[in-house]
Amino acid sequence: MPELPEVEALRDFLVDHLVGKEIARVLPLAISVLKTYDPPLTALEGATVTSVARHGKFLDITAGPLHLLTHLARAGWLQWKDSFPATPPRPGKGPLALRLILAGGDGFDLTEMGTTKRLAVHLVHDPADVPGVARLGPDPLADSFDRDAFARLLGGERRQLKGALRDQSLIAGIGNAYSDEILHVAKMSPFKLTTSLGDADISHLYTAMRTTLQEAVERSRGVAAGRLKAEKKSNMRVHGRAGAPCPVCGDTVLEVSFSDSSLQYCPTCQTGGKPLADRRMSRLLK
Repeated sequence: MPELPEVEALRDFLVDHLVGKEIARVLPLAISVLKTYDPPLTALEGATVTSVARHGKFLDITAGPLHLLTHLARAGWLQWKDSFPATPPRPGKGPLALRLILAGGDGFDLTEMGTTKRLAVHLVHDPADVPGVARLGPDPLADSFDRDAFARLLGGERRQLKGALRDQSLIAGIGNAYSDEILHVAKMSPFKLTTSLGDADISHLYTAMRTTLQEAVERSRGVAAGRLKAEKKSNMRVHGRAGAPCPVCGDTVLEVSFSDSSLQYCPTCQTGGKPLADRRMSRLLK
């Protein structure tokens, strides 16, 4: 799933490729992709893109008075095209979900692999009209989101750190991958409770969160849209690396599986050498 660093890199890419250009057509190609119907997508035709913003994991393309917001979900992606075939594709065929064509003939496709369709596109007058945007917590890289603001957020929670970092209504933009990476840098268990954190722990976790995300954004900056997924994967320390050696201590990275996701961690760095219980795998082995 694209998270804050990748979506920020896509935002930078689209600023360079969209701003100041006129939209010719926007074609919805999957029934499930469009979540709003008024105004219609045809209202974007002839409008000039004035800005591209990011709200958590949402991309926000502003054209005239309208905002085209996209959430790529787990399996969605943006593919830039310098040109398109003269004949538009048939709706419902393959991974294509939406196509935006500029007056110059270039533009992008939104695609989504797999059978679970969660990629979402909204056309609204105000980003806050999108429920997913309206409920977002603060951006972890915002200048105003300092250590004390982070402490206040965690002070109202009683939950595991992994879940707290991933909660978009608490902190916007962090998902499964970067929560694993942040906790590895912080040397904290994903199952550690927010209520067990002292002042020094909060400061340490805040620094780990900011540096991990800032470094990922900098690595992604200037990377072409088509290479961002590979760039993200190649720089993961523990996420997606179960069975590989920890880059810090050399211990084997372990995994805990859930019904629809998994987490990875280093037992030496994060849990005092003790493996975390993986109840799903335990049931499978019985």
